[in-house]
Amino acid sequence: MATTPDASSWAALLLFLLLHGSLSRRTADAADTITASRPLSGNQKLVSQGDKFALGFYRPGTGGPLSNWYIAIWYNKVSIQTAVWIANREAPISNPDESQLTISQDGALILLNQSKSVVWSSNNVHNATLPHVNNSSKEAMTTVAVLLNTGNLVLSDASNASHVLWQSFDHLTDTQLPNMKIGWNKATGASTRLVSWRNHYDPSPGLFSVEMDPGDNSQYVFLWNNSIPYFTGGKYDRNTGAFSGIPEMTPMISNSMYTFQYVDNDREAYFMVTIKDDSIFFRLTIDASGQTRSTVWMEDRKEWMLFFLQPKAKCAVYSMCGLFSRCAESALPPCSCLKGFHEQSPSSWISGNYAKGCVRNVDLQCRSNSSAPKKTREDKFYMMNNVRLPDWSRGVPAESVGDCKAACLDNCSCSAYSYNGTCLLWYTDLVNLQDSLDGSGDSIFIRLAASELPDSKIKKWRVVSIIVGGLVALACGVTACICFLRKRAMQAVLPSTADGRLATFKYSDLQLITKGFSEKLGSGSFGSVFKGVLPDKTVVAVKKLEGLRQGEKQFRAEMSTIGTIHHINLVRLLGFCSHGVQRLLVYEHMQNGSLDHHLFAKNAGGLSWSRRYQIAVGVAKGLAYLHEKCRDCIIHCDIKPENILLDASFVPKVADFGLAKLLGRDFSRVLTSMRGTIGYLAPEWISGMAITSKADVFSYGMLLFEIISQRRNVEKGEQAGASMFFPVLTAKKLLEGDLLLFLDPESVDEIDLEELERACKVACWCVQDAESSRPSMGEIVQILEGFVDVGIPPIPRYLHVLAESADHAEISVSE
Repeated sequence: MATTPDASSWAALLLFLLLHGSLSRRTADAADTITASRPLSGNQKLVSQGDKFALGFYRPGTGGPLSNWYIAIWYNKVSIQTAVWIANREAPISNPDESQLTISQDGALILLNQSKSVVWSSNNVHNATLPHVNNSSKEAMTTVAVLLNTGNLVLSDASNASHVLWQSFDHLTDTQLPNMKIGWNKATGASTRLVSWRNHYDPSPGLFSVEMDPGDNSQYVFLWNNSIPYFTGGKYDRNTGAFSGIPEMTPMISNSMYTFQYVDNDREAYFMVTIKDDSIFFRLTIDASGQTRSTVWMEDRKEWMLFFLQPKAKCAVYSMCGLFSRCAESALPPCSCLKGFHEQSPSSWISGNYAKGCVRNVDLQCRSNSSAPKKTREDKFYMMNNVRLPDWSRGVPAESVGDCKAACLDNCSCSAYSYNGTCLLWYTDLVNLQDSLDGSGDSIFIRLAASELPDSKIKKWRVVSIIVGGLVALACGVTACICFLRKRAMQAVLPSTADGRLATFKYSDLQLITKGFSEKLGSGSFGSVFKGVLPDKTVVAVKKLEGLRQGEKQFRAEMSTIGTIHHINLVRLLGFCSHGVQRLLVYEHMQNGSLDHHLFAKNAGGLSWSRRYQIAVGVAKGLAYLHEKCRDCIIHCDIKPENILLDASFVPKVADFGLAKLLGRDFSRVLTSMRGTIGYLAPEWISGMAITSKADVFSYGMLLFEIISQRRNVEKGEQAGASMFFPVLTAKKLLEGDLLLFLDPESVDEIDLEELERACKVACWCVQDAESSRPSMGEIVQILEGFVDVGIPPIPRYLHVLAESADHAEISVSE
């Protein structure tokens, strides 16, 4: 009786045919093959016979170390280089020109670095499903590595193509391609699974993985740290060929885009995708945020089109925001630290990796700490409403919320409690605290040091036995007035909208929260700024614009654009008001004010070199975002210390960037007709030339000189002529190779000389006379972070012009 071969037999036959066809073509074209005598090095690459995939040395996108290189497979015909497999995920090399991917004497595929040391080998990648190369053989086996048009890199015996020694499809990284198996070998227990990158530019294994559920082979399971499951796509339905929890798959399968196979026999169990049209580029990846994305390349749009995302909710990913943080689906970014906490790694948060979470601003005192002052001995609690409670709570007996609070205070390991008839305590770090989307969440009390919360003592009054009718009426009137004002004030609370639109304030609301615009924080070229306090105690800065002639419709359109611009180094715009001719903007309040107060004020505390350098890097990142990451290039046009604000942690934020967008190209005429310090204006402003983003680069360079020296480039009075103009002095010392002469001897030991040299070079390159000679803000970030080096710049002629006018800081520039 004839028997029907099962799926695994067909897969073996298909692999044999592919290998046999590849080997038979090697004599004509070896562009897809590596042998011991034909290694891969430098910018060489393998290209599969169908031109679909390429293999070579690969460097991840911008943001990571520029010196880290990897052996990777990517799509050869996709304009956006997209890696689908990486060999040396945990062992990058620094010099591909002197490194080699080759065949070793014992027949293994190996990667040698510039020192000819083995940094990766196919022999070191455990695989119990395939035969292992015999390292003890005295006669080395003749092996070849072939890149197939499926994206599979296969190591085989050159004399026997069916003798597969190793293949990349058995060692997945973060991507599943068609014909790749995700599953496990029942005899050996070996499994193939997807493991995320650590972050967007580091391909080493991250915290999230996808594998076949060992408890139920008919479904995928998503794991955090290889231990905690947080999502499953539901069981595989043989009738539809899709998973019950991913309905988006059904139309793709019914439209014959691909078929999804589930195989479960005595030897193995696995899932595999098969594409019916080989011209379709399909991939499924698990990214650094713990979500899987199924995408197809759309050539006409030059982008990867997303078909389904799992889990759909970012906050469903276990510990995506790390410890002591809060996840909100509608927020950008979705993660924020709890009150009393700050980011453990601000640089990681900037790159979108929140896994390290947050840490306390002030350590807990704990009731048992008898050495603490009596007033600060007992910790306090901050209440958060409408939240999904964190994981890993413990129930304890308690008759009331007071008993529950006392139980937490009595244990120094308790970090929070919640009471809803049952007392829940958290003895660990809080993880997976989320906003409730449907309003049915619980309340939780976060334990903080007493100094983190204001004094909440309640004054007790004796009840008056006899109250005259007039006092009763007066009390009722006062109560009604308070209720009315509170209702009006609540209108000023920022609405939580799912689409991320800005809050629209009434003018009366802003009058109320600013107490009639009575507390002035400062003033600038475009208006005055006043302090405001929302009903929830959030402090804001309200700017009244002056001289803006835009109509209400155009103003609202501009606001909708500015409202989409979010970056950690840009002051966040919270809302706006358009009332008659009044135009007001509501910003987040910066506790440490503007940079000029810390750099130049006589009574201000000096900023350390490390903090000044991080401020310089942060400002550069903010401007790079405006110039290069927004839909339209936004030129700030007024970069100076007064427009750089500092938050409570001295993170710099560029302010007034929205005004450049509001005023558009007319801004150049406005600026050149006003009075100001000419020391920040690029030469093209004065000459009347068209302005580009390089005008901001010039201004940034002049700002950087002031950050380095902690003094004005252009100073008033006798002080201006007391020493050589600092930018000129810096340029001269760079050429002479001696930057220490103008540093304070007492601070030399605190300064990183490499950072100092980079900062001085960048400042001098930024203020070059010709725009084409100035770097972009993106390049400046790379230089300051040490990823790119630059040479010594020439001394710009324009610096000498500024130096000659240093005694006349206040200059009127005519239009």
